[in-house]
Amino acid sequence: MSTNSTYFPVGNKEPMLTLTRPTAKLWVIELHNGVHNVLALTFVNDAIRPALDVVEEEWRKSLQAVKTKGKSAGPDEGKGALIIIGKRDQNKFFSNGLDFAHAIRDPVSFFIKGYNLLLKRLLTFPIPTLAAINGHCFAGGMMLALCCDYRVMTDGERRNTWMCMNEIHLGSPWPLSFVSTLQVKVVDANLRRKIALEGHRFTPQEALAAGLVDRIVPGDSAEAVLSMARELAESVDSLARSGAWGLIKSDLYRDAMNTFDLPSRLPPEPERAAASVRTRM
Repeated sequence: MSTNSTYFPVGNKEPMLTLTRPTAKLWVIELHNGVHNVLALTFVNDAIRPALDVVEEEWRKSLQAVKTKGKSAGPDEGKGALIIIGKRDQNKFFSNGLDFAHAIRDPVSFFIKGYNLLLKRLLTFPIPTLAAINGHCFAGGMMLALCCDYRVMTDGERRNTWMCMNEIHLGSPWPLSFVSTLQVKVVDANLRRKIALEGHRFTPQEALAAGLVDRIVPGDSAEAVLSMARELAESVDSLARSGAWGLIKSDLYRDAMNTFDLPSRLPPEPERAAASVRTRM
């Protein structure tokens, strides 16, 4: 194991997430909770959120160096960007969505004490965040990607790859965190209708044309997607140096986040079938 890697949950014999540091100003979170990267509560609370805490802590130390050293600070100090990618040794899934069985059984615990906190964290993260979408990006996985600042996706030419919110086809309403996220990340009402009410499966080309992703990458290699994400990250990592990136986002998305934990219609029984339906694709 690389000494430049941290594994989460800490101490777990079978980690679900690997955090690497390719450079002093770039962090990469690889999600590998099985092939499908289902966003189970333990995955969210014991792996993804703690990894985000580590990234922020390390970046803030770099930012403090800039404030302390002033003009003598190194050229990369204070800069920063985070890439989140699906399991890198496969190209079928970025994330297959939420653990709906748990979400139905204990919605307060799942959403208010877990998943919603993750979405808020990403929406206000203090350095640029990029989702490197190296496979299908469904439901809760799509919401996670939308909460990042930028999205890079495989072009799906060698393997079908879709971005989709398919709850309408399963007879399942959305939690308010989904609704609020869509409203701030997708401004066109017709496109929101297509995503939420029609459950359209966007190809990478359609996602690019709709502005849901920023770039698509030829081939089906996770490393190619990661390379393109790194290129984009390097074009914006200096914007973190002022320390204002996260502060601006906190105000930009404040109204949306204030609705996350209000009472809403939670997923009913039909959502139990969601994961099994998607895994057969």
